[in-house]
Amino acid sequence: MATQRKALPNRGGKWPSVLAGVAMLLLAAAALMMVGAGPAYRFEFITLGEAFNLLRNGVYVAAGAVAVSILVLLVSIIARRMTPALFATLVLAGAVALLYVPWQHWQRAQDVPAIHDITTDTQNPPVFEALAEAREAAPNAVDYPGEATAQQQRAAYPSIRPLIVNDALQTVLAAAQAEVEEAGWQIAQITDHQIEATATTRWFGFEDDVVIRLAELDESVQVDMRSASRLGASDVGTNAARIETFLRALEARFE
Repeated sequence: MATQRKALPNRGGKWPSVLAGVAMLLLAAAALMMVGAGPAYRFEFITLGEAFNLLRNGVYVAAGAVAVSILVLLVSIIARRMTPALFATLVLAGAVALLYVPWQHWQRAQDVPAIHDITTDTQNPPVFEALAEAREAAPNAVDYPGEATAQQQRAAYPSIRPLIVNDALQTVLAAAQAEVEEAGWQIAQITDHQIEATATTRWFGFEDDVVIRLAELDESVQVDMRSASRLGASDVGTNAARIETFLRALEARFE
């Protein structure tokens, strides 16, 4: 009669599997907190301060998932347990991907000045008219902040300049309107020389106001633009990027 062998107990007992489960739960909680912070504020379930706290706590929880995953990897290597090690590796990859976005925003915030009003004409910036009332109700001012902001802008964003288009005013206005509509901005007013619109950020739903001013030159049109956040001391480079992207796309329409 053949002798039956007893199954060898798993090295390390249940702890590698338990810790891997904890790491996965921490990652899921972190993802829910970090991804959900923006929509929760956008749909007015929580205040902005609460949303930032939720985002910050989500970062801490994700860091906890990383720490637990590293512990699982060490225990699994010692105990030669492949399955918990695989789950720990997946959690590590997910946590790194989750932490990359806030890290990127933090890194960008260190590289740009704490300003929120950007324009191609710092000496005579385009003026909000149709959106003036909405901006008066917001924390940030309607008027351009002044020379201190202009100096910081010139140092940080030297490429922010007016666009010169060799075409008729109405043709440029129509192209600018088409570009605004393609960008998905909400148009507040269009006149013969100016467009005002509001751009809403995808994650938190922050509202930034945009004014595009057209001025006829001898045989061309000068396009100036201003993009200003309604909320926050720093836009983390968002308004400058918006202006550069818009003017580059508008220029491409005439090439």
